[in-house]
Amino acid sequence: MTDSSKLPLAVFDLDNTLADTAHRQHFLERKPRDWDGFFAAAPQDPPIPQGITLALECAEECEVRYLTGRPERCRPDTLDWLAAHGLPEGRVYMRRNDDRRPARRTKLEILRRLARTREIRVLVDDDELVCEDAERAGFTVVRARWTAPSAALKVAQEREGRT
Repeated sequence: MTDSSKLPLAVFDLDNTLADTAHRQHFLERKPRDWDGFFAAAPQDPPIPQGITLALECAEECEVRYLTGRPERCRPDTLDWLAAHGLPEGRVYMRRNDDRRPARRTKLEILRRLARTREIRVLVDDDELVCEDAERAGFTVVRARWTAPSAALKVAQEREGRT
């Protein structure tokens, strides 16, 4: 048995990396945005085969962790979704319910903290700004480009600090 505390980490985003949020984008396209509706619909997200396959492949050599901009109040639904879709067990890092900082700041902060004690083999994320900042900070990044980008989600991630 391998000591998982010695394995490198593979860090995966959730929305539009592992979980397809297209069916709930309409909650973000209205004014005001319906955040409660957007997050309440997350348990119905279809899995994204490319992301799921990559997570399972990474789990063969790495400890998988999940890094999402979803608020902490979504934890039970998120954990249920990960288990229901056969994803590797792993710690889930979520945004505090009142944290509205851009995803690129919150995620990079957590990556740097993790990197102090563990090798981060890869970050897999769909947010270009997160990916760019992570690469500039020296992390290896795989851009999850397997769903159509959502302008509403991009604004939510960067300007509103919501996901």
